[in-house]
Amino acid sequence: MLKVEALDAAYGTSQVLFGMNFEVAAGEVVTLLGRNGMGKTTTVRAVMGLLAPRAGRIAFEGRPIANQPSFRIAQAGLGLVPEGRQVFPNLTAIENLMATASNRSGHPDPWTLEKVFELFPAIAERRASMGETLSGGEQQMLAIGRALMTNPRLLILDEAAEGLAPLVRAEIWRCLESLKRAGQSILLIDKNVHALTRIADRHYIVEKGSVVWTGTSAELKADAEVQHRYLGV
Repeated sequence: MLKVEALDAAYGTSQVLFGMNFEVAAGEVVTLLGRNGMGKTTTVRAVMGLLAPRAGRIAFEGRPIANQPSFRIAQAGLGLVPEGRQVFPNLTAIENLMATASNRSGHPDPWTLEKVFELFPAIAERRASMGETLSGGEQQMLAIGRALMTNPRLLILDEAAEGLAPLVRAEIWRCLESLKRAGQSILLIDKNVHALTRIADRHYIVEKGSVVWTGTSAELKADAEVQHRYLGV
């Protein structure tokens, strides 16, 4: 579904990505793991058209998307839950959800307000509240719901549970497990190895802008040395 090959990217003269390679197949949950500052968010920005790559290839369902405008990439079927949530502060929860609603792929059972509210009852209760008045956890749920309302073929989440209370984090992981069971293709960027190995099919560990290890959840859980070398604090 998504294939990234030999991707280089930079901010001005500072190169961040050096030959990034990874892929996500239909129905898979795949992660990009690594310490802060290793290039995971930069990779997402390049995939979503928010940063022009210097070299390499990004293809979605066999079609090149590198250097396409970000709105075209979103229309192609990629939905992003960005780091920091970035909900519309002066719109209500319902307005945030409806602002992105579409079903360009013609999904026979598309995401609707009712389905998002069923997935996140807390948002249903705050449906008339402005985005800026929601708690951090509620904003994260709203950001996920907003992305789902685009009916994406691939959902990308950058630090989905970062900075949230334990109970809210557990609710986010429950949501992602539900989406996986429904067959949603997902690319996850996060640090919680324990939670990610429960739901992800495969993992890519990123170190200094390149993939240094890839494997299944079972392989990652069994390799304490890899976890310590690349993911330990």
